[in-house]
Formats: sequence, C-alpha cells, structure tokens
Amino acid sequence: MQFLLDFIPILAFFVAYKWYGIYTATTVAIVLSFIHMCWKRIRLKRFESTSLYTFLVIAVLGGSTLFFKNALFLKWKPTIVYWGMGLAFITIPLIRHETLVQKMFQHLIQLPSNRWSILNRCWVTFFMAMGMLNLYVAYNYSTDIWVNFKLFGSLGMTFLFLIGQGIFMAKYGTVLTGDAAHVSPNPKNRSHPRKD
Repeated sequence: MQFLLDFIPILAFFVAYKWYGIYTATTVAIVLSFIHMCWKRIRLKRFESTSLYTFLVIAVLGGSTLFFKNALFLKWKPTIVYWGMGLAFITIPLIRHETLVQKMFQHLIQLPSNRWSILNRCWVTFFMAMGMLNLYVAYNYSTDIWVNFKLFGSLGMTFLFLIGQGIFMAKYGTVLTGDAAHVSPNPKNRSHPRKD
C-alpha cells in the first residue's frame, strides 16, 4: 500500500508530461511532493526525513527548471535524491553504530550484524549506481527517453533490487512474527555466521 502511494507522484508526472509537457509535469511533481510530505506529517505526527528531503530537492531543482526554462535542472533531481540516500546509508552507521537497512527491517527479520553490513553496502552501491545511470540517460538521450526511464527503468530496477534483498534476507535471516521468531530452514542459519 505504501509503495502504491509513493508511486502516485511518479505516475502523475509521467501522465502530465505526455499530455502537457515538461514544465506542467514539473509543477505537478512539486505540488504532489508537497502534498505527500504533508500527508506523512499528519500520519506520523512528524516530518518524515525522506519525504522532506525529496520535497526540498524537487522544490529547488524543479523551481529552477520553471524559472530558467531548462529541464536539465529537473533531470538532476533523481541523482541528488539517490546520492543523498546513499550518503545517509554510509554515514548513519558511523554515528549510531547501526546500519540504516537494519533500522528499516529489524522489526521484520533478524540477521547477524555482518549480514546487515552486507545489505547496507548493497544499498549504498545501488543508490550511487542509479544516480550515475540517471545522469548518463539525462545527458545522452532526449527528455522523452529520460521520462520513460524515470518511470519504467528506475522503478523496474528498484523492484528487482528489492526482490534480491528479500531473497538474501530469507536465506540468511530469522523472520519475526510478533514476539515469536521463525528460523529459516536453511541450515546456514543454525551455524555461527562466517565473518565476511
């Protein structure tokens, strides 16, 4: 359900672009990002860092696109978001001695600390690579192709990445249900994990 709600602004941007062009789509993206941030604020009783960060980036870069009539500012938005998230996954373990991916998923699954570190490095690599790929498409292809990549390419690769993360956690983790834990039948879970 949460994924679908997060998907709506991207889909609305795509539709607005196809019907009215990049500048109308940019305006739609800014407005929906603001609404999304406010909705998170109401639901969580606080500003959620990811939605706040995303809104600030789209407001600055989208606003620059509208002011200067240059779509390149907007095309940098996914890269700035990706790299900012990657930086968060790098720095938070240095501050809290706990990986961000562990903080996100530890209520669902239990993993040895070295496995959480592996997952965290995967997220960093994914975000950095996606940021570079976005710039490659933005600078080497038309705006039409970039918009299609933003909807289909980025979301498709994100979906595949999440599937890979799920397979890794199912293989090495202990799934938590309420107060009970169900150990994966994989025999590797019953032995002391090797330090990578």
